[in-house]
Amino acid sequence: MSDRRFRFGVVGSPRSGDEWIKTVRRAADAGYATVLMPDGLQLPSPFPSLAMAAAVADVRVGTFVVAAPLRTPRATAWEAHTLTVLTDGRFEFGIGTGRPDAEQQTAEIGLPWGSARERRDQVRRTLDHLQELDGERRTPIMLAAGGPRALALAAARADIVSLAKDAMTPRAEVARLVRELRELAGTRADDIELALNLFAAGTRELPPWTRRAAGVEPEVLEQSDSLMMLRGTPQQMADELQRRRDELHTSYISVNSTYLDDLAPVVELLNGK
Repeated sequence: MSDRRFRFGVVGSPRSGDEWIKTVRRAADAGYATVLMPDGLQLPSPFPSLAMAAAVADVRVGTFVVAAPLRTPRATAWEAHTLTVLTDGRFEFGIGTGRPDAEQQTAEIGLPWGSARERRDQVRRTLDHLQELDGERRTPIMLAAGGPRALALAAARADIVSLAKDAMTPRAEVARLVRELRELAGTRADDIELALNLFAAGTRELPPWTRRAAGVEPEVLEQSDSLMMLRGTPQQMADELQRRRDELHTSYISVNSTYLDDLAPVVELLNGK
């Protein structure tokens, strides 16, 4: 995994069609490889939003990540396969068992939340359905994984693994997760791309909504060695990402769209290297 070249993504969500088009085109012009979108009833649906993104710029698109309990496995697979077909293979299907706040949302739409095991089974069934629909065409799979059972599933099925840990998780623990993933993956280890999502990049002050999004106060996050942070000049940030790739094998770097322009010089320095 450490031999992989860097690629970069932007995680955002449309508030209007015009704004979304501008964000997607800015990302493409800056050299970002993918435009990614989270899932949740408080947001526009990711599938039509990503279809729109793929239509206005030559970028890959992906869910980051679909909450499996919000749809039935067959319906989710249908949506994912449709995007693979309509984008001519530029879609990456990210799926997970759902953040804790998704439990209330499943109740709103009349679906069960289920136990952790049942939600993992939903992920498996969704991937099985997608494989059947894809046939010879294969949709790349991103799985969010943090616990041992999720890591085992990711090791067996994922092309991309997003390390699902909170903002204050020490680097040593993340390194341990990577080692576990490689051991579980066996001969597949070198085929798995590791993804790391950045909450903030550059030198700008953290926004007031840091506490809600990252789970800690802005000053605490700023003073930490959090892997969700990437601070400094473009060259300093590029050097740090190279260190992380050497230590943690992370080569697929995404950033909150708020910091799209802040990370853009780093994208220029490292893209494809």
